[in-house]
Amino acid sequence: CPPCPRSRLRAFESWMREHGVVCSDALRLDASEAGGVYVRALAALREGDVVATIPRRACLTPRTSGAAAAIKDAQLGGTLALAVAVMYERARGADSPWHDYLRLIPDCEPVPLVWPEDEAARLLAGTELEQTVKQDREFLCEDWKECIEPLISSGELGVKPDDLSLEKYFAAKSLLSSRSFRIDKYHGSGMVPLADLFNHKTDGEHVHFTKSDASDSDEEEDGDDQSNTDLDEEGDDDQNNVELVEEEDGDDQSNASADEQSTVENSTANPSGEGSNDEDLEMIIVREANPGDEVYNTYGTMGNAALLHRYGFTELDNPYDIVNIDLTLVTKWCSSKYSHRYAKARVSLWHMLGYSGCTSEDAEYFEISYDGEPQLELLILLYIIFLEPEVYDKLVCVSEDLVGDDDQDDEQDTIDSFAKVVKVTRPAKNGVEKLPDVKKLLQSEGIGSALASIADIRESLYGSSTLKDDEEKLRACSPVGERSIYHSLVLRVSERKILGRLRKHASSWPKTKKRKHT
Repeated sequence: CPPCPRSRLRAFESWMREHGVVCSDALRLDASEAGGVYVRALAALREGDVVATIPRRACLTPRTSGAAAAIKDAQLGGTLALAVAVMYERARGADSPWHDYLRLIPDCEPVPLVWPEDEAARLLAGTELEQTVKQDREFLCEDWKECIEPLISSGELGVKPDDLSLEKYFAAKSLLSSRSFRIDKYHGSGMVPLADLFNHKTDGEHVHFTKSDASDSDEEEDGDDQSNTDLDEEGDDDQNNVELVEEEDGDDQSNASADEQSTVENSTANPSGEGSNDEDLEMIIVREANPGDEVYNTYGTMGNAALLHRYGFTELDNPYDIVNIDLTLVTKWCSSKYSHRYAKARVSLWHMLGYSGCTSEDAEYFEISYDGEPQLELLILLYIIFLEPEVYDKLVCVSEDLVGDDDQDDEQDTIDSFAKVVKVTRPAKNGVEKLPDVKKLLQSEGIGSALASIADIRESLYGSSTLKDDEEKLRACSPVGERSIYHSLVLRVSERKILGRLRKHASSWPKTKKRKHT
C-alpha cells in the first residue's frame, strides 16, 4: 500500500469531530512507511489518563449501518452480518456516514486468506496455518454462496453485485479479523473508528479500552449461525465473551491464547438494562508513554501463527509461539517402529485411561511450548507405547478401575491419574505425586529418542529447505516490500527453532546405563 496521504488523515480527524469522537491533544495520528496509520504521543501520558472517547453511534455495526433492515430480513448474525455492513458502506462511497473512516483504513488486511491461493499454499507449507487457511477459504465460500448470493439476487441493498463479490467478502472478513471489536449485546461486533488504529505490542501496551455496559457481561457473543468457521478463529478460549478486545470467534490449532487479554474493564453498570446503551467507549492509559513514543494496544498473548492468521504480521522471538504435533503423526511414527495394530492398541488404551491431547473440530494434537517443553499427555502416551507386553496387558486388565468419574480438567488431575498408572506398571516406584516426579519418570532415553524422531517427521513437512536456509532467506527479505514472504518465514523459523529446542530438551535426559560384561 502507498503511504496514507495526510489529506485522508485530516479528513478523518474532521470526521471524528463531526461524530463526537474525542481524541486527546496528547495523541497524534501519523502515516507509517508501510502505508498504515499509527498513533504516537505528543506529550507525556500517565496511567489513568483518558485519551479518547468514542460514542457507540459512531461505530459501524449491523445495527447502525444503512443495510440494517436487509441484514435483519436475511436473518444474518455475528461477523457475517458485520461483513455485509462493511461491504455495503464501502459500496456507498461518499454517501456513507463512515466514508472518511473507511478511506483511511485499507481495503483489506494482508492476512493469508487474501494472499493468492497458490502463494499461501507454498509459503505456509508445514506451518500451523497451512490447513487452517485452506479451511477458511472453503468455509467462507460456503457462507458467501448460502447467505450473500441470495442477498445479491434480491437486489434489496441497491448496490452492484460486484460490491458484494466473494473477493470483497474475503477483504471484509480480513478487516473484521484484525479490526473489529465486541461492543455490547445490542450492537454485537463492530468497527470502532480510532480504536483500531493502535498497533499491537506483545506485553507492551499503553492503552486499555473500557465500556459501561454490564447488561451483557455474562452474555455469549451473538453467534454467527450462518458461518461454519471464521477467519479469526483462534483457540478454545472464552474470548468471545470478552468485551472490547479485538474480535475473536472460535477455534484453531494455532491456539494463540488470547483469553489472557486484559485490555477491558467494565467501568459502570447499566441501570436501565435496555438493549441499546449510549455510553461512550473510553481509551485509558495503563502504561506511561513519553513524547514521541508510539502508543500501543495489545491484541493478546498470541503466538506468530495467530498473529499472522488474524492480523497479517509476526513478531521476531515471540515468547508465545508454539508448535503443534498431530496425534496422527505420533501414530505414524509408532506404526513405523512397531506396527499399525500395535499403535492403534496403545493409543486406544491411552484414550481409555482418560487422556487426550488438545482438540479442534477434526484433529487431536499436542502442544510444544516455546522452550521446547512437550505437553504432558504426549509423554504419557509415549510411556504407554514403550510398556513391555506383559505390563501393557496388566494395565489393560485394570484400566476400567483406574478411570475416574470426572474428566482430567487440569495438570494435577493428569498427574493424579498417571500416579495410578505407575502403581500398576511400576509397583516399586513410589512418590509420583508432583509434576517434577512425573517428569523425572517420563524423561527416559527411549521417550527422548522418540521425541527426536517425531520432531524430525514434523519438520519434514516444511519441505527440503533447512532452518539455516530459511534464516538466510529471512535476513535478505524486506518486511515491507515482501511482506507475505517475510512473515511466513518468521513463522517457519520460529516453529523450526521450537522443534530444535524439543530435540535438545529430549537429548539432555538421562541415558540408560549399560551393564558391564564380565
